[in-house]
Amino acid sequence: MIRVLLIGNGAREHVIAETVKRSAHDIALFSCMKSNNPGIASLSEEVLTTGYDNREEIGRFAMENTIDFAIIGPEDPLNNGIVDFLKNEGIPSVGPTKSLARLETSKAFTRNLLEKYDIPGNPQFRTFSSLEGIEEFIAPLDGVVVKPDGLTGGKGVMVQGDHFQTKDEAIEQCEKILEKHPSVMVEERFEGEEFSLQCLCDGVTVVATPPVQDHKRRFVGDRGPNTGGMGSYSVEDHSLPFLKKADVAEGLAITRRVAEAIYLETGEYYKGVMYGGFIVTRDGVRLLEYNARFGDPEAMNILPLLKTDFVDICRAVIDGTLKDMDIEFENKATVCKYIVPMGYGLPADHPDADSTSSKIEVLDTKDVNLYYSSVDKKEDGLYMTSSRAIGVVGISDNLDSAEKIAEGAIVSIKGPIDHRPDIGTKKLINKRIQHMKEIRGQ
Repeated sequence: MIRVLLIGNGAREHVIAETVKRSAHDIALFSCMKSNNPGIASLSEEVLTTGYDNREEIGRFAMENTIDFAIIGPEDPLNNGIVDFLKNEGIPSVGPTKSLARLETSKAFTRNLLEKYDIPGNPQFRTFSSLEGIEEFIAPLDGVVVKPDGLTGGKGVMVQGDHFQTKDEAIEQCEKILEKHPSVMVEERFEGEEFSLQCLCDGVTVVATPPVQDHKRRFVGDRGPNTGGMGSYSVEDHSLPFLKKADVAEGLAITRRVAEAIYLETGEYYKGVMYGGFIVTRDGVRLLEYNARFGDPEAMNILPLLKTDFVDICRAVIDGTLKDMDIEFENKATVCKYIVPMGYGLPADHPDADSTSSKIEVLDTKDVNLYYSSVDKKEDGLYMTSSRAIGVVGISDNLDSAEKIAEGAIVSIKGPIDHRPDIGTKKLINKRIQHMKEIRGQ
């Protein structure tokens, strides 16, 4: 029997748990969650409920259950050094150490790494600890992006033209960030279409999974505030409708260079997921950021399609033998739509704001994959919290069919909920295709 510890309590971890349990090996899954995810709990032998900063308790739980290896889902435990702690107890992890997790936790670390090792993809950028010099830096740029140099839950990026309009407003945004954070990253803005490329890495070998497009904006038509992600889609040909094969190859080449640079810089092999957020521009593929774990929602698009045994992949990541594996995915399309409280992303004084603690009911949804996220299972039923509640994933032979499956299942979830019905639709995807044609000058 292989005894696996999963750390995390979101929809990403729910699909990871499902994929682990699909293994042909005899698996005993143990889970550490900061709140009770009923989907993960139903797949686990035993559950520890604790904060992700409680390394001693997590370590004790792992030792008591003679864990063979751990899988780290979210970024917080990586930033808290749980991989280092478990390693000292003799338990390896699929996930980078705290030092290597800087790929995600420090925007400056990643930008400086690409610059030092002459890896393509960087924008013009600088990190500032005060307002001094920002005005001069941004003056020649066509557009500006500002972000804190740290973890923001996918919601900290502010883009000129979307979140603010002028260079003066950019400086105001920097000032607000510096009130809460020690430094701010200021970059040139890229124009193009974004895609997520989640790669498996054992420190030397990097293997790409099918690309996915996420939708950060809260409301239909890409309007409203940024969120952790309202949904995502992937296509049966393992590309995206607006991408060329060369675009995916370029993203993978950058990630392979980054994996090599991390070892050269630190002397340590990166073992886990290197998830690059890329954008296709007129001048090629550029890097927006890296995450040091699977994406949420993007994990829900690719893991259900995985044909290769995931436990074997985890072992290969840990042992440094990914080069010996043939990792395959089904040629299916997927559409993920997140069910969220009506008040998700709205101001606290909005009439729908109190929906974030409401009870919901899940009826017959047998034709889709459901992954629980920020929900709480109580004696009298299932309750939402302040964040995304359930990932609804349709899987089919083509994108149109997968979208209809996902959308059709949402009526079976009852309560004060909302979602983005446009994700995966022809109208929105054609908008992406047309945008990219304009960018490429076609």
